[in-house]
Amino acid sequence: MQPTWLLALSFLGFLSFLTRSISLLNWVFTTFFRSPKNLNNYGSWALITGATDGIGKAFANQLARQGLNLILVSRNLNKLKTVSAEIRAQFPHLKIKVVAQDFSGNISAGAGLIEEAVKGVEVGVLINNVGITYPRAMYFHEVEEEVVKGIIRVNLKGTTWVTRAVLPGMLNRKRGAIVNVGSGASIVVPSHPLYTIYAATKAYIDKLSRSLYVEYKLRGIDVQCQVPLYVATNLASKVASIQKSSMFVPSPEDYAKAAIRQIGYEPRCTPYWSHAVQWCFARLLPDVLLDAWRLSIALRRRAEVLA
Repeated sequence: MQPTWLLALSFLGFLSFLTRSISLLNWVFTTFFRSPKNLNNYGSWALITGATDGIGKAFANQLARQGLNLILVSRNLNKLKTVSAEIRAQFPHLKIKVVAQDFSGNISAGAGLIEEAVKGVEVGVLINNVGITYPRAMYFHEVEEEVVKGIIRVNLKGTTWVTRAVLPGMLNRKRGAIVNVGSGASIVVPSHPLYTIYAATKAYIDKLSRSLYVEYKLRGIDVQCQVPLYVATNLASKVASIQKSSMFVPSPEDYAKAAIRQIGYEPRCTPYWSHAVQWCFARLLPDVLLDAWRLSIALRRRAEVLA
């Protein structure tokens, strides 16, 4: 007869294995096999901030493929007109509005423009994608005051006030989906040195999203924070010298395809499969090692720019 302690240890080991196996199977199902929600059920319009480049532009194209009319928000009117024309060429039946708003400027005025744009239309999906970071890797004491203010206005205030502008219509209709684009810089790794303020604002986005999810879930509104790691965008090229996509660094288009499938489900997710794999391995490493790795990347990037 086996000793009691050995049976207990074996049982605990089995439970641990079973739990991890279930988690793995659940991840495989939600990432590759779960049916995406019909986003038209939330409403016939989608609003995307930061819609003229990178992830935001890719989101706009994917939402157009879903048959949603679009409100594109970005600071550059010429780029807005170009992206709008490109989407109309592919989907001539869609209605598209553009709102030129620089979130690093007057936030209240920008919120007013968005409130005006959403009047009389059913905005069922909101993608809060707009975000900026430092012009280069910098120690906290080196960051100019205007850069600090700009990052806070765009990343923090912009998302907050756009959400406030769109949310009342969703509440009236008792349906809606809000996606706030976070960052692995604030969640996956314990620190993001030399880009500290950027990471801190993205931590705010994560907490905002979870709290709004709890507040409004029972009122028919699904709020979600999506947590990408590196995507081959202009912002990623500033932070880590990423110039092209790869297995672990998707293109904006590939990322957006995965991201669309996750809208309306968990309050926080990492839509792209290889990002989730990287997060899994990061959890196995001690924080001190991840801190050293992040610092080495930032210092190398800083040296490249200053050279």
